[in-house]
Amino acid sequence: MSDELRRIMAIDDPYRLLREVTTRLAEAQQEVTELARLRRRVVQDLHAQGLSYAQIATEAGLSRGRIHQIRHTGPAPEGAFLGTGPVRIATPLRRDDDRGRTVVAVDDVTSGKGLEDLARSFGFDVVSEHVPVDGGIDLDRDGLVVVCGPRMSQAMWDTYAKDPVLRWERAEDGPWTIVDSRTGKVHRSGQDSHPSGPYDVGYLGRLPRPDGQGSLLAIAGIHTQGSLGVVQLLASDLSALWGQVGERRFSTLVGVEYDPETSEPRSVELLCPLYQHEESEG
Repeated sequence: MSDELRRIMAIDDPYRLLREVTTRLAEAQQEVTELARLRRRVVQDLHAQGLSYAQIATEAGLSRGRIHQIRHTGPAPEGAFLGTGPVRIATPLRRDDDRGRTVVAVDDVTSGKGLEDLARSFGFDVVSEHVPVDGGIDLDRDGLVVVCGPRMSQAMWDTYAKDPVLRWERAEDGPWTIVDSRTGKVHRSGQDSHPSGPYDVGYLGRLPRPDGQGSLLAIAGIHTQGSLGVVQLLASDLSALWGQVGERRFSTLVGVEYDPETSEPRSVELLCPLYQHEESEG
């Protein structure tokens, strides 16, 4: 019996005991999920290296059937692209000056819902929250996915500024753009072009937390349709993205053609490689 279990069992107050047990059960379930994800990942990695299930079983002291079962059941390893559970998904609140109140953009709601569904499909518990209008948000937490551009939050502006390859910049005529410092290409939304069109650019990156103790996943569009495109890319190609960057820091851009009536993405494509930051900094 662990010391933590002994501590909980020694609690006399039944209401405190109920709270403690409930909290610990949730933590334990998340630990079980992450351990199962890690176990499946190890088996997949060993098998990809050329070892047979029989060889893995022999070395691990398990049966071949058990190894085969681990390989094909449980939470998929690529879910770790989103972080470790629980996954916290933050979308921005906006100020409606005409009505004098705080609102949530429909596209931001859709992006958040898509990310929630994706995270749950990989066995994560999900916590949803908002980046307040003043932009203040605690970024020093595990499993954080933030859908918010740099202009809406100083904390996120500082975070995006740590990207060594892709830079958010205002064009001389006013609109926001994203500059690829590797190629010099300036990426601009179709809404801000002449003639205008239903096209946007989305940013996806795993960037360092302010405390230096981990990373967060950052998603933003030049406009909201760009974020929708990034979410669609994650939903359709997460395994391929995971295969390229794993849990390493990176950033990339997504081109999004969308329905001008509904903002729903019609097609998405990568506009540049998945730039791995450790390599670019070296």
